Amino acid sequence: MANRSFRFSAAIAFGHYEYKPLAFPFFVSLTCGHMQSCQTRPYVVGISIMMEKADSVQKLYTRMRLWEFPDQYVIEPTDGSSGSYLAVSRKDGSIKLIDEIRECSTVRVPKIFTIYGVAGMLRLLEGSYLLAITGRECVGSYLGHPIFKVSSLKVFPCDCSLDNTPSEQQKTEMDFSGILRVAEKTTGLFFSYDANLTLSTQRLNDLGDESRLLPLWRQAEPRFLWNNYLLEVLIENKLDPYLLPIVQGSFHHFEAAIGKDIIEITIIARRCTRRNGTRMWRRGADPDGYVANFVETEQIMQINGYTGSIVQVRGSIPVPWQQIVDLTYKPKYELLKHDEAPRVLERHFLDLRKKYGSVLAIDLVNEHGGEGRLCEKFGKTMQHVSGNDVRYLHFDFHHICGHIHFDRLSILYDQISDFLERNGYLLLNEKGEKMKEQLGIVRTNCIDCLDRTNVTQSMIGRNMLEFQLRRIGIFGAEETISSHPNLDDNFKILWANHGDDISTQYTGTPALKGDFVRFGHRTMQGILNDGWNALMRYYLNNFCDGTKQDSIDLLQGHFIVSANREQTPSQSQGIEAIASFPLALGLVLTGFFFTTMSLTQVRYDFKHLFFSLLWASISVGIAAFVKANGRVFCNRPRLHKPRC
Repeated sequence: MANRSFRFSAAIAFGHYEYKPLAFPFFVSLTCGHMQSCQTRPYVVGISIMMEKADSVQKLYTRMRLWEFPDQYVIEPTDGSSGSYLAVSRKDGSIKLIDEIRECSTVRVPKIFTIYGVAGMLRLLEGSYLLAITGRECVGSYLGHPIFKVSSLKVFPCDCSLDNTPSEQQKTEMDFSGILRVAEKTTGLFFSYDANLTLSTQRLNDLGDESRLLPLWRQAEPRFLWNNYLLEVLIENKLDPYLLPIVQGSFHHFEAAIGKDIIEITIIARRCTRRNGTRMWRRGADPDGYVANFVETEQIMQINGYTGSIVQVRGSIPVPWQQIVDLTYKPKYELLKHDEAPRVLERHFLDLRKKYGSVLAIDLVNEHGGEGRLCEKFGKTMQHVSGNDVRYLHFDFHHICGHIHFDRLSILYDQISDFLERNGYLLLNEKGEKMKEQLGIVRTNCIDCLDRTNVTQSMIGRNMLEFQLRRIGIFGAEETISSHPNLDDNFKILWANHGDDISTQYTGTPALKGDFVRFGHRTMQGILNDGWNALMRYYLNNFCDGTKQDSIDLLQGHFIVSANREQTPSQSQGIEAIASFPLALGLVLTGFFFTTMSLTQVRYDFKHLFFSLLWASISVGIAAFVKANGRVFCNRPRLHKPRC
């Protein structure tokens, strides 16, 4: 991982250590089309400068035709661009450029797919696999360029040589490829052929001339490049027109009127790939200080030529801890490697300070109960790093706000308003000049960094938008977003949709408490939805997420398959080899069924009482065995468990 990250980092001339400032107006424009058509309003002042500079960079292919021949895949650009065709061997995954497509046989006509980008290639034990975008949806515009959401991702195997390998290796390869197929269901992937989605407005504004002339993949922030690892083969072959950066996260925007002024609000989320994973299989921090569910969220507003931005982050409690599924509704929290916690936490906040400046860490977990141990550990460990640049604040969300009184978040806002006013947002005037620079970041966490975090971040985003609008004279001193019903409703929906996206990627379900973010108060339908989503989270976490975690580890390069050493999906042994929750559940229900049937016959023959007790004992025994060994009955990762 370190070598791969360095390759990308070395290509980024700007980084977060040295900027070459070049101010330019930043605009986000409204989508007027849908699906494949994406038109934008003519906010082109300042953008033309960037587009002229980009002309010298080789453009990405926006539409291609993939030919599936028996021995190779051939990718043909069909967007009017001139260039060679890309041939990928189906035998060994080797890549080369060719000048023309050979004539098709009349006996076997090749399959043809329309693709919109190459996500990358992955080498497994015996074969390689090409990942291509086969469906896209235009969801908006950024910097005047269309933004697309991946609606369909397909894996094309290059494993024809597998037929000549031993059966054991074939079985291992099939296990790996089966795990990889789960990647086709990956949600929340976004890309642009022209705009850099991995950088915030402020970092784009500070981007130097030389960096701006680099291809998009070389400008990209490695942390937020979802296909970082997958692009390596294409990079080695210097295939810049095919190197499409993809971000996992969220992208939403809307337009509303404030009097005669039109405001556009966009929210972009960028998920970090360093410790990416599912809810129960990626918790806490690794030894390098990278935390689970780390997401950078940027809220951008544009009105009358002014551009405002605020960046917030979320991430798991930055100490080593885990919560392994065991069939209980809420598995216990386990603190790990107590002696390493201060060093891990210090690394995490050192990284945040380098990238964002001052840090305000808001901890929303419960002060008592199971979460209390984590809260205490976090608070005590923070004493080693707290100072002028790092501040820690605990706010017991459930104790203060309960399940319906979320308006009490104003108590939290009163405690952080000074930090936000001093460090909180970026503002550019009509000429693209900085009126204010964001000098610090708010880092918010709860246990999952989802539901309570979503509500809190939306509150901060709302207040900062009001700050920005007052600063440029759009709002009066006492005017608020709530004073404008259309703006208010759209703003709530924007943040609710954002919260659902982030939650779905981590847990498989939309966010809880989303009705408050969406409507400003709790609703009966929202409470019922929360109940259903909580049950779905339980099911997915216990019976699906292990395989999903394996797929993520393969795609992100957290588990690298090597033919030089034995690395195969671990085979179940002992109890785990025979453990099957559906079978156990079926036996328990069958036992209770026969127990009931026997009891109905007791009045005719007393010996049926013995049989009913026997069946009941068998059912209770099986249930007790499953409960005592709950972890082995869950769907567990087979490739790579958390390092801590």
